[in-house]
Amino acid sequence: MFWLAEAAESGEHAEEAAHHTPIIVELVNHWFGEAALKFELAYTKPIWDKLLAKFDTTPEAVFGPYTAETAIPWYTIMFIIACILSVALIWIFKGKLSESEPGGGQQTLEVSVLAVRNMIQDIIGPHGLKYFPVVMTFAVLILVSNLMGLFPLFMSPTAATSVTFALGLSSFLYYNYIGISENGIIKHLAHLCGPVWWIAWLIFPIELISNFIRPFSLGIRLFGNLFADEQVIATVQNLAPPISYFFPVILMPLSVFVALIQTFVFILLSQLYISEVSHPHDEHAAHGAHADEHGEDDELIAPVLT
Repeated sequence: MFWLAEAAESGEHAEEAAHHTPIIVELVNHWFGEAALKFELAYTKPIWDKLLAKFDTTPEAVFGPYTAETAIPWYTIMFIIACILSVALIWIFKGKLSESEPGGGQQTLEVSVLAVRNMIQDIIGPHGLKYFPVVMTFAVLILVSNLMGLFPLFMSPTAATSVTFALGLSSFLYYNYIGISENGIIKHLAHLCGPVWWIAWLIFPIELISNFIRPFSLGIRLFGNLFADEQVIATVQNLAPPISYFFPVILMPLSVFVALIQTFVFILLSQLYISEVSHPHDEHAAHGAHADEHGEDDELIAPVLT
């Protein structure tokens, strides 16, 4: 398990090397860093000391020195800002809801809602619409986090492994919660055995390991693409003028494309995982969900935008 500590250590150092601390991070740590540092030294550091000692390393080696200036990590601050921005942007875009004359922002939100809704219906099924709020929350939050690095004074929190692993773990816990709540723990584990009973002893451990790897694969995929994108832009900015002035602007559409694609991939995989554990228990109700689809769209959009 020593390689886990080494990977975490190299990942954290790589992130630190790639970023310059924004002024908002410095201000937050100036105001609250001392209190956060006291809390960490009193409660969290002793736990990490015991845990990381088993891997022959220390919290300082993995996370860096404990100081008031870095007590609250930049990615924590940026992720909190991403949450606030997500709520604010939805509120601004929706504006004043109107059925007869919807504004541009409302139409944009409606198109996004319908796109994710149709994806859920195609992948999970009509019964999967009840998972729409969580899936849409993932989509908005990850997209905003991905795009934050394109603006001054901000950095993309999804360019940090701590954030992407947390998002991957959230998706993992959510679809397993769905499987256990809908099917019970025994049936939920039984679906890992495959359809052929006489090779279940072989399929089960493979599927179990595959499921436990999923939060790491989700996190690494999201982190790797966003981190690489920021590295390319940072490298270009260090070139001689005028290349350093014009190339970042040329690369910006590519950055937006990467942000959109990685958001799509994350929610797509999350829906695929949910589809494995969630099935319609009432076929009549599932069939009835197809009826009056356009009227149902309006009913779904209204509560989301309000």
